[in-house]
Amino acid sequence: MHIHILGICGTFMGGVAALARAAGHTVSGCDANVYPPMSTQLAALGIELTDGYEPAQLTGVARDAELFVVGNVVSRGNPLMEAILDRGLPYTSGPEWLRDHVLPGRWTLAVAGTHGKTTTASMLAWILEHAGLEPGFLIGGVPGNFGVSARLTDSAFFVIEADEYDTAFFDKRSKFVHYRPRTAILNNLEYDHADIFPDLAAIETQFHHLVRTVPRIGRLVVNGHDDALDRVLARGAWSEVERFGAAEVPRNGPGWIIAHDGAVLLGGAPQGTLAFDLTGRHNQLNALAAVAAARHAGVPPRLALDALASFKGVARRMEVRGTVRGVTVYDDFAHHPTAIATTLDGLRRKVGAARILAVVEPRSNTMKLGTMKAALPGSLAAADRVYCYGANLGWDAAAALAPLRERAQVAGDLDTLVADIAREARSGDHVVVMSNGSFGGIHDKLLRALAA
Repeated sequence: MHIHILGICGTFMGGVAALARAAGHTVSGCDANVYPPMSTQLAALGIELTDGYEPAQLTGVARDAELFVVGNVVSRGNPLMEAILDRGLPYTSGPEWLRDHVLPGRWTLAVAGTHGKTTTASMLAWILEHAGLEPGFLIGGVPGNFGVSARLTDSAFFVIEADEYDTAFFDKRSKFVHYRPRTAILNNLEYDHADIFPDLAAIETQFHHLVRTVPRIGRLVVNGHDDALDRVLARGAWSEVERFGAAEVPRNGPGWIIAHDGAVLLGGAPQGTLAFDLTGRHNQLNALAAVAAARHAGVPPRLALDALASFKGVARRMEVRGTVRGVTVYDDFAHHPTAIATTLDGLRRKVGAARILAVVEPRSNTMKLGTMKAALPGSLAAADRVYCYGANLGWDAAAALAPLRERAQVAGDLDTLVADIAREARSGDHVVVMSNGSFGGIHDKLLRALAA
């Protein structure tokens, strides 16, 4: 089958393209601003890419397409989509295509939550790989142990990052309602995606739709210290529920707990100790959830913990981009205040009294709307200096960060921001760049400025 994918260069849709190609389909696609690294990765798979959404594709690269797979970046008014609708051509969404062509007959392990989905899904996939189960996967990042974000295998197991964002312009349900997992991790739940959800209750409803799809023989692995998830499960749960949490927060009687030293217990019985290179309490909990989910798939906890000892992390999750003149520059995907806070807290625990310079781009739709601006100063409390890129915002970043007083600086020009950081940084500092986008290549610019 020839599949033409609209919005192919996003991480999710690029993964769908890779899976479709591995399944033997002819794949082509288009996107606005086709550029590396995704364009390079897709071209290497033999996928023909078109820059833009001109309807001429229907008589060109997509003239023989039997199905159009539409990413949620595409909306009504998109010229190619309008032409597809006018001609009555067959189309579907990425999640629906996965449901119909990849997931049937497989044991799907889905990882949902506001934070930690990519890291937890990567850990889970690596645990299953280490156990010899050779899982397929589709993850919203690139796990260091695999080097790719998506893989199709003959295994019965498939790990998927279960995103709550909407499916497509014609299907406003969350993507994860299509996956029908047998094992589902519910990592945490906070308000996010203010562009599509009016409030937290609306997101809780979507999470309960996910819960409703898990079979009776399935298992929900749930953060035992999350009020929103408590409310989700109070609406009804028809599967086995295992809770996990931190030893210092003994609420809801989590079956799985992890101590600060990494000791893991299930029902009070020791299961082993977690030892890996990732920083932060949040990553310990991510790992605990992955261990619990893997156990449902038949992997003993001690084997899972052994796998995590060789876990290499995920690209753009506290990834060290370089060290120049004693200054270490990190790239991190954090863009929600809670994620920013946990990222900085984890680094603080690692580096002690060393200075942390936090560099933030409020780029997500939620952050651009200013919905979380009041929480931003508190989320940056662990940083010694804060630099914010204030361009293209509908709110005053300087006013929002005023509680940080002289510790915070806002710039609307990227080169000015880089120069200010390079001038301030000194040997022993840790510079954490946090954004869910490319941030204008700031990491390389900063490393060059430090070297100069």
